Amino acid sequence: MEIQIKIIGGVLILLALFHIIFPKYFNWKEELNKLSLINKQIMSVHTIFIALTVLLMGLLCVTSSRELIETNLGSTISFGFAIFWTIRLFIQFFGYSTSLWKGKTFETIIHVIFSILWLYLSTVFWLIYFN
Repeated sequence: MEIQIKIIGGVLILLALFHIIFPKYFNWKEELNKLSLINKQIMSVHTIFIALTVLLMGLLCVTSSRELIETNLGSTISFGFAIFWTIRLFIQFFGYSTSLWKGKTFETIIHVIFSILWLYLSTVFWLIYFN
């Protein structure tokens, strides 16, 4: 299980770094100009903090995988991570419109990949918590 946590850590670090390209990829300069200043800044600030949270989760997994598995505190943290990623899994299906990916090859592939990733993260953290 320790190797699974280290793999998850690496994936989460990459996912956090991937947020760097969001503004350009999603054309935020033009898209966010349609929003009020507060909404534009909330979008930017929340994206930074989501990326930071994911990065810190990843670093914790890479640096403290054994502690996450073998200690009571690690079990509690894994419980929190399990809840976090399980909610993210549900949001993948119920928070986004299917029109964003259905019938679009690339978007469908991304949807499936991230659905599997959220399921994997949730499952590993639930297994740690219940063991």
